[in-house]
Amino acid sequence: MVKKTVLDKTERAWWKKAVFYQIYPKSFQDTNGDGLGDLQGIIERLDYLETLGVDGIWLSPVFASPQADNGYDISDYCAIDPMFGTMQDMETLIAEAKKRGISIIMDLVLNHSSDEHWWFQEALKSRDNPYHDYYVWRDGKADCPPNDMGSVFGGSAWTYVPHLKQYYFHQFLEKQPDLNWENEAMRKELYKAIRFWVDKGVEGFRLDVIDQIAKEPDHKITANGPRLHAFLQELSREAFMEAGLVTVGETWSANIERAKLFSAEERKELSMVFQFEHICLDQQEGKEKWDILPLSLPKLKECVCRWQQGLHTEGWNSLFMNNHDLPRIVSRWGNDAEYRVESAKMLGTMLHGLQGTPYIYQGEELGMTNIKLDIASYVDPEIQNMYRERIKRGIPEAEIMESIWARGRDNARTPMQWNTERFAGFSTAEPWLPVNANYEAINAENALNDPDSVFWYYQKLIALRKQYAVLQLGDFTLLCPKDEKIFAYVRRWNDQKLCVVCNFTAEEVPFAVPAAFAGAQILLTNYAGKSWVLRPYEAKMLYLEV
Repeated sequence: MVKKTVLDKTERAWWKKAVFYQIYPKSFQDTNGDGLGDLQGIIERLDYLETLGVDGIWLSPVFASPQADNGYDISDYCAIDPMFGTMQDMETLIAEAKKRGISIIMDLVLNHSSDEHWWFQEALKSRDNPYHDYYVWRDGKADCPPNDMGSVFGGSAWTYVPHLKQYYFHQFLEKQPDLNWENEAMRKELYKAIRFWVDKGVEGFRLDVIDQIAKEPDHKITANGPRLHAFLQELSREAFMEAGLVTVGETWSANIERAKLFSAEERKELSMVFQFEHICLDQQEGKEKWDILPLSLPKLKECVCRWQQGLHTEGWNSLFMNNHDLPRIVSRWGNDAEYRVESAKMLGTMLHGLQGTPYIYQGEELGMTNIKLDIASYVDPEIQNMYRERIKRGIPEAEIMESIWARGRDNARTPMQWNTERFAGFSTAEPWLPVNANYEAINAENALNDPDSVFWYYQKLIALRKQYAVLQLGDFTLLCPKDEKIFAYVRRWNDQKLCVVCNFTAEEVPFAVPAAFAGAQILLTNYAGKSWVLRPYEAKMLYLEV
């Protein structure tokens, strides 16, 4: 067991040394027996997270919400949804986490609200209502929307309101009307809500689809509108900078040049962004995420290399392979059967050896896997809408289900697997989403009792980041870019050198150690011994001071 190093969070850019842990509250821990996770459940598990060694919790939305999209439809920015608990619970969580050196990073949705937010209820009353302009409206006639823009979740992006003779714009569900960022009064209300949480001790925010706030639907522009960076700079100036907050933007549209604009320190916009190029490598170009291609390791390496080199000294990377919207990485890039433990450790090694701020998604540190359910058991509206649309198009059900099992968001949202008790120790009642049937083998209790578990390996990865400056600051050189089996790279910083070598296959693969690393120390490996015939999913992290 490694003792946690507590970061000095008064340092500027402390988050460059940090590791964050994403909690999907609905699925983390239920304490009141309603089958839904809650804030008290997170409080109960803080010691677990302290043992793991993380520095912050990215908390998926716990704001008041009708839950049409699992909390990403906020009806009150300054209230806790009763399903998660009370404001007192939230204040206790912030205080108890801080005692353990853990910051709370809230998940904030600034692109849209719920249609049940009182702003929108006022907006519906008349065109003259001052809150009407808080949203995006266009005149029109029934059955003739302003244009043919579609919603991310299917159907039109426009919904008609007969008594107003207008359409409102929504990039997601019709219950998620887009906010009008051109309205200064609306922006000030959002800044006020942010300061409300900062005053309670929140130390940062993850900003949902933040690259879409400057949309121009008349020109069919959703992401990266002309006013985006002006809005972000004002947001930072008015709500983030003075408090020294860490901010990470979800930016599906980001390329390297855009990411530099978002995250370069001198621009004063965001600390970092989540970009998704590496996540989309198994998606057919120009198609939906459900249209899957075989994974290619050389493509992954090229993508990682481009981002590592592209943002080095000019921005900052977020490092992740899992989140609440993505399938489990061990089921995607690893082997979730015979080599589940080895491949989970290997994938962690590959990611945590890179420059950037790592994000661990709940259960990743246990090697939790994807789940296969029947269509009726899925809760995610994206899955249900996709299923209906593809059935209508005549696509065979078996083909549709294969796509859902591989890419569906509910893969990540199944309840956290704590122990071998009924419902995996998540709840005493039937959970809102089924528990993965493999919970008796894969759970936190087993992991904590096994010194060779994925959990303890992740604890070592987290500790190494704080111990070695090369992990935080070093440059990046990719080795053997065309190799179909090995992902290897070198990091350098002053007199420190690091070499990470990962076998992405279930085969034994020979590897020639770079001559510059002769005599290097093995910092971490997921196999015993020093063989340079790499065993299935073997990973090694080598270190040398010169």
